[in-house]
Amino acid sequence: MVVSRLSLAFSETLHTTKHVAHVCLFITVVLLFEVGAGGLWGDTPASPSYPPLVTLLFQLLRLLPLLALPQAVFNFLGLICFNAFPERAKLKGSPLLAPYLCLRVVTRGDYPDLVRHNVNRNLNTCLRVGLEKFLIEVVTDKKIDLPENQRVRQVVVPSSYRPKSGALFKARALQYCLEEDVNDLSDNDWIVHLDEETLVTDAAIRGILNFVIEGKHQFGQGLITYANENIQNWFTTLADSFRVSDDMGKLRFQFKVFHKPLFGWKGSYVVTQTGAERRVTFDHGPDGSVAEDNYFGMVALREGYTFDFIEGEMWEKSPFTIYDFLQQRKRWLQGILLVVHSPQIPVSTKWLLAVSLYSWITMPLALASIILSTIFPVPVPGALNVIAAFVGGVNFYMYIFGVIKSFRVDRVGWLRMGMCMAGALITMPFNFLVENVAVVRGLVGNKHKFYIVNKLTGAPDKVVSVV
Repeated sequence: MVVSRLSLAFSETLHTTKHVAHVCLFITVVLLFEVGAGGLWGDTPASPSYPPLVTLLFQLLRLLPLLALPQAVFNFLGLICFNAFPERAKLKGSPLLAPYLCLRVVTRGDYPDLVRHNVNRNLNTCLRVGLEKFLIEVVTDKKIDLPENQRVRQVVVPSSYRPKSGALFKARALQYCLEEDVNDLSDNDWIVHLDEETLVTDAAIRGILNFVIEGKHQFGQGLITYANENIQNWFTTLADSFRVSDDMGKLRFQFKVFHKPLFGWKGSYVVTQTGAERRVTFDHGPDGSVAEDNYFGMVALREGYTFDFIEGEMWEKSPFTIYDFLQQRKRWLQGILLVVHSPQIPVSTKWLLAVSLYSWITMPLALASIILSTIFPVPVPGALNVIAAFVGGVNFYMYIFGVIKSFRVDRVGWLRMGMCMAGALITMPFNFLVENVAVVRGLVGNKHKFYIVNKLTGAPDKVVSVV
């Protein structure tokens, strides 16, 4: 008993120490950016005189970092206010008393071997944790040869199915599952939405059980990491370390403090109460079908539903090629553009998502303004330098923290951890370049396309378009 208590106390101290060290490093990085940018030293010194219109243009470009400030603040507070290295979640109740869970995997059926493999792994994980009342449901456009199991159900979406509003792609498949003659879940059951490559972990299942047993919120989401097991592409995996930090920062802060998807949310590791999902629906027409996750989240927010952050991570893979990485970002941008410009979602609901989107769209101009400011300095208020340095410092550190959270020293060792950090920082300029190309390509052309990244090495690209 004494040994157990000492072990528990040591574990708590270790996790707290890690968090304190991370906070100190985070603040140090931000302060270094402030000092380096002159943000702590008042207004910009006198600069050469330019024609009035040129001066105005340069000053307007220097205002662009303001668009990134809201999400930088949320990421900063999320990574500091909540323990970034929490202890393993403990079950708050017996799995026998938990509501029924349906782990729903949506696929076009192009990668049957991957689906079979991951269904088997996820099934074993659920059983290992002691989950009793659950089902794994595979929703597919093409029938897959799945092994016979009472805990596995396959739903094939008929090619003739057309939702009332004309929803497409993944939204169409998700809506089919909610139809009266297809759905066999009660309103009090819960759905865990997964992509075909998503692997659940013991910690994620415990976190989901705690979330549904508590039952305070209708929707929840947790952390996804991308550097587990075999890494197919180091560039895209290191670039996705930023997304890991985004989950632990902005996503966690908006859900734990406001219980709202103010900046949107992801389409995987989504936990929903069936009754609430059926009332919100995925049937929101073509505009709600490219970034169906964000459209669904905005509608749920508009209707007054609440969200929470779920402890425990799930595993996914980063895109296998840089081209897939670019196409993935392009689709996200185009989908969120459709969400933000939808007249069905009020401005009061989507304004922070819109600010975040336009921060992304103006990224090429923001980077250009930084370069131009060193060549053609213009007078700007000192507060603007402070804000720009803060945004830069937060985004820079998010790559560092994402690597720390993804690879973990106890798994890879200090040497490899240092190499991964260096790699993430080295890939930053190239990542910005790819993101900027995605912005330019995303703003032109057909926005009602759904690009599906390759899930197997050497597999062909998949692009689904409106016909």
